[in-house]
Amino acid sequence: MIQRTGGIAYATLLAGQTGAASALFWIMFPIFHEIVTHLGERQEMAASLQIAALCSAAFLHLCYWTRVRWVPVVAPFHSVFLGHVCAFLSRVSFFFGGALFSVLFFRHLPALDALPSFSSTVWSAVEVGIILFGLYCYSRELDRLASAIEEPIPCTTAKQ
Repeated sequence: MIQRTGGIAYATLLAGQTGAASALFWIMFPIFHEIVTHLGERQEMAASLQIAALCSAAFLHLCYWTRVRWVPVVAPFHSVFLGHVCAFLSRVSFFFGGALFSVLFFRHLPALDALPSFSSTVWSAVEVGIILFGLYCYSRELDRLASAIEEPIPCTTAKQ
């Protein structure tokens, strides 16, 4: 019964993380597209989108750190192939975060004509950091799940 309860808690927290990561993607992708198509131009992000992105990232962190602290990883099955697929999805889940960081850091910031205020820069860096760290945590969670899925089922052998 404990295994089943742990499995339900783990599945619920993983679903919460997946939902939050998906929400971040749908919120941030149009912004990412604007940044890429208008390199070097200052982009304004609506306050509602900032709040939605930060709430999604906060929920992702809440689910992740709750899982890390109190709920063990529970593999629903064991399969080397599906473990590899899960590990692949872990890497894919962070492609967007890496691309966003690359565009902001390497291409967009040096091309600005006038730098924003120091407080605005710090706030933006904190926002991006919270979102990127949330995506990193989600990719780590998928890595942990992949490892658990790949673990072989312990076999019991009869003593001879």
